[in-house]
Amino acid sequence: MPSRMSIESAIDVTRPTASVLSVRGDASEPGHGSLWATAVRSPRDRTVPMDLLLLSNSTNHGSTMFAHAADDLVELVADDVVTFVPFALADWDDYAERVDAAVSTLGIRVIAAHRASEPDRAIREADVVLVGGGNTFRLLDSLQQLGVVDDLAARVRSGATRYIGSSAGTNIVCPSIRTTNDMPICRPASFDALGLVPFQVNLHYVDPDPHSTFMGETRDERINEFLEENDCPVLAMYEGSWLRVHDDRATMRGPGRLFARHGSDDLRAGDDVTPLLRTSPTFDDGRRPRRGALPPVD
Repeated sequence: MPSRMSIESAIDVTRPTASVLSVRGDASEPGHGSLWATAVRSPRDRTVPMDLLLLSNSTNHGSTMFAHAADDLVELVADDVVTFVPFALADWDDYAERVDAAVSTLGIRVIAAHRASEPDRAIREADVVLVGGGNTFRLLDSLQQLGVVDDLAARVRSGATRYIGSSAGTNIVCPSIRTTNDMPICRPASFDALGLVPFQVNLHYVDPDPHSTFMGETRDERINEFLEENDCPVLAMYEGSWLRVHDDRATMRGPGRLFARHGSDDLRAGDDVTPLLRTSPTFDDGRRPRRGALPPVD
């Protein structure tokens, strides 16, 4: 299992495609000052006009839907109508009604994509999309079958569409859905997702319980298994936490944990994690056995 790391050592400045953050600062070697701060102050190699609100969960225990992130939600939506994407759950009508009831108290108007005569067009042309939680495999499969994955990603990257994700809706902003906690109840054509951010997330994160008698894998063990196969950071967010990407900055709202091949570290509310937006991940480089040579044919 990877060892504990400091957040400064998360950036490997010795190679151009770093394990956590592909960023070079002024330092000539790891551990020289705060490399996160250096990376944030350094000239940005590209503009990120995206406006993202990425929630670990939609509802905190004992609260109402989206109440914990209400201020950021209202700020992102402004006065526009939100197109809600309910396809991560089976009962679209019930889901849409619950979301409408919750956000209407914030003065937000919602239309449900499944109620449009052309759901794919409703998603493509939305000013704001809210992609709800449920099963990530079902959600991605639905978007693939509607044929909107590439178009939606392009509009969000360009800033034409603002994006709100909750749980499964946040999972699909990653390059892949490989770090979801969900059961694969259906088979999407591919695990490739929207790729709006170049890192993975793991949501509803829970710390390992050292006193537990449970013999199955902990969340940390599952994330580290992913890292054995893929050199890509994983941002784990606890219940009630979210990530805000706005004005070319990424900021933690609530606690989290950043995992990389060579360690992990805690994140706090307010931490600036903008360098994650410049990560250069590598997938599918895990070790595999090789077949032996076939015996010659007589």
